[in-house]
Amino acid sequence: MTEITPFTAVIKALLDETTPFPARYLNHFSDIDPDHLGDLLEGWPKISLIRKKSILEDLEDLIEKDTLLSFNDLAVNLLKDPDPEVRTLAIHLLWECEDIKLVPTLLNILNSDPFPSTSAAAATALGLFIYLAELEKLPPDIQKNVEDNLLKAANNHRDPLVCCRAIEALGASSRPEVPELIESAYTSSDPQWIASALFAMGRSSEQRWEKKVIARFHHKEYIVQLEAIQAAGELTLEAARSPLLRQLEDEDEDNDIHRAIIWSLSQIGGEGVREKLEEILETTTESEEEDFLEEALENLNLTNEMSSFVLLNLEDGDGNEDELDDE
Repeated sequence: MTEITPFTAVIKALLDETTPFPARYLNHFSDIDPDHLGDLLEGWPKISLIRKKSILEDLEDLIEKDTLLSFNDLAVNLLKDPDPEVRTLAIHLLWECEDIKLVPTLLNILNSDPFPSTSAAAATALGLFIYLAELEKLPPDIQKNVEDNLLKAANNHRDPLVCCRAIEALGASSRPEVPELIESAYTSSDPQWIASALFAMGRSSEQRWEKKVIARFHHKEYIVQLEAIQAAGELTLEAARSPLLRQLEDEDEDNDIHRAIIWSLSQIGGEGVREKLEEILETTTESEEEDFLEEALENLNLTNEMSSFVLLNLEDGDGNEDELDDE
């Protein structure tokens, strides 16, 4: 039976900075009881900045591994913390939060926070609401407000990082201003702007970007290469399959480009992909790499199943049209 720890023990451990905070206590911050949250916030100013950052970073790692956890209640209350790093890390904990009540606060941070890193994090978080809007899960007035503010930030914010994150957030938007914005960033001489343009392309679901994405696979800047490869996967560009398979041969296994190629190929699927991934799996000796490849092969199965489903529907549709024509 799992031992139920009194929350007073969690607070005591949090305040005792002579010993590391027990990792087993982190789960107590998920879906936190209002009274416990009050106790935590009361003690929060007494904690050193180093420990605050460490705790929030650990919570972020935790939700990446377990999506059933939610630290939203704590994170929302930390958006007004006096330290910009705490505010930024709090926003990171809210990147999957779909509560539209969060929108005004994020917009205020985007437009008014004095620290660019915090404003940039808010722009990234607002990207989720752009995606929800395209799925018609956001009221039109809120959608317009978010898009207007992100467009303003992308074009006029004083800090380039915020501009870039705003462009990325707008990637999924169907606003007519967005493609020109992405094009402009793509033609920049600054690698960060190009990378942001590629990120936005990947979010757009538009095949129109195919040639531009593939053209950056061998860019001299690492960040540009990485975003181009990831965008190819997000857009499931069939034309990217062969060049990615070739590039995979030249990449060192121990880098992010190698993994990005594998994952994008698992999203694209098609001829030669399974064979290549299985070949790499057979020769790898690293357990972490094995786990990643097995996950990629599982994703490839889903990709192929979806492709078969779409093809079957198309064939059924053609058949029905033929029957109607015969009548």
